[in-house]
Amino acid sequence: MLKTLATISTSSPLISTTTSATTTKLSLSKFRPKPTSPFPQTRRPISLHRPTMNILNRLGFGPKTPDPNSESAAIAQGPDDDVPAPGQQFAQFGAGCFWGVELAFQRVPGVTKTEVGYSQGLLHNPSYEDVCTGTTSHSEVVRVQYDLKDCSFETLLDLFWSRHDPTTLNRQGGDVGTQYRSGIYFYTPEQEQAAKESLEKHQKVVNRPIVTEILPAKKFYRAEEYHQQYLAKGGRFGFGQSTEKGCNDPIRCYG
Repeated sequence: MLKTLATISTSSPLISTTTSATTTKLSLSKFRPKPTSPFPQTRRPISLHRPTMNILNRLGFGPKTPDPNSESAAIAQGPDDDVPAPGQQFAQFGAGCFWGVELAFQRVPGVTKTEVGYSQGLLHNPSYEDVCTGTTSHSEVVRVQYDLKDCSFETLLDLFWSRHDPTTLNRQGGDVGTQYRSGIYFYTPEQEQAAKESLEKHQKVVNRPIVTEILPAKKFYRAEEYHQQYLAKGGRFGFGQSTEKGCNDPIRCYG
């Protein structure tokens, strides 16, 4: 690694040269890694599940944007009609790629279930490939079910802000697209109010405008099974990451 090398002598046959009196040295300080972002970096691997670049779509010959007045859009824009377990509540969050976000919420005491999926779009029953075209308006979201006795919505909001950069529009790290937008999707008036107050509070500690959208939760489409608990199951390398409540282990995105 570069950080283990302080200098390289020019007396090396690989980078020769020496002077008559002294041997010059080449500093590697300028090649040292730059400080990384405090937010989790997103690097999805190339996989059989990742759709290839749709060149035709980028040239205007690919899938068309769904008609917002269609029956399909009306269904997709409807409310989430799933019902949480007795004494529990749903919350939905969009904070970039849903893999790492889901694992973070899995570790929260009082969270009893998490699912990743697609919401806020215009297409009924979208697939991952549909969402990745960028034409369906869906967001990658995590739907969290939490026990009201053991977990507050404010606790979930605190985690939400800490897990991503809410000042980047339609982007988190290397993931770019409207599906990676920042969003809080509420189920109750109380959640809406808490979300707005939390945003105002967080805006005071960041130096750029927050672009997080706060909207009513809409129909939730559960993502394909291979996306569910992806990092807990081991990701692409098969090394499962802990879902233990209260665990503070760093989350290795896509590990």
